Amino acid sequence: MTEFEKSSQTYERVSTYNDQEITTVFDKNGNIIRVQAKVIGSPAARESKLAGIIDHTLLKADATAAQIDLLCREAITYGFGAVCVNSYWVKRCKKALLGSQVKVASVVGFPLGAMATKAKKEEAEKAIKDGAVEIDMVINVGELKSGNLVAVAKDIREVVLEAHKRQAIVKVIIETCLLTDEEKVTACLIAMEAEADFVKTSTGFSTGGATMEDVALMRSVVGDKLGVKASGGIRTYADAIHAVEAGATRIGASAGITIVEEELAQ
Repeated sequence: MTEFEKSSQTYERVSTYNDQEITTVFDKNGNIIRVQAKVIGSPAARESKLAGIIDHTLLKADATAAQIDLLCREAITYGFGAVCVNSYWVKRCKKALLGSQVKVASVVGFPLGAMATKAKKEEAEKAIKDGAVEIDMVINVGELKSGNLVAVAKDIREVVLEAHKRQAIVKVIIETCLLTDEEKVTACLIAMEAEADFVKTSTGFSTGGATMEDVALMRSVVGDKLGVKASGGIRTYADAIHAVEAGATRIGASAGITIVEEELAQ
């Protein structure tokens, strides 16, 4: 498909073929001024109902630049909602995803959460300046288990304030595998009071990942006020569907491609 848009000085031609779009800008004499190419998503991705809620994730310590670039290309091709990376890689992802609809999410205080609040706030600020529009922060698990709820609340609130003033959202990772049910409820309530946007089950780097029971519990606490992100151990289409049925509105997974391909094979 080709479309033309003309002005008195220049005109633009946009050509699309499958998942590729080429935009060519000409001057009034027909000379080419600028050409831009971008991937707009494969036909398969446009048929997926899950791709848009998946955060395509690579958080391993040994992730290379080439793997981060591949993550971004896969996110565009499959139409994932976001990539989720360590803050160091945010700027690279922003550049790689330029022109696409894929967002950049950055983890903060990851994976332990046992960092000074000031450090989390500054990491969030830097990540957002580099191009992140979503911040996945880890709570101070030790302070929660110590009963120091003020410290937990202040920790979340400082990051939320920093993010919101820069038009970014915050997902609060409560690391459910380390908490009792009572502590999970408390963490969700604190996240709500701190005006976070999501609660998230897990880092995927502790003793366990998302369980459907935890997703359901978190949804029962936050109702429709916050999103719920299931993360850690979501590896198949069945896993993803069960998480959604339990109340998840976002899925964090390194197996996003497998999930979508299994979905489309149904």
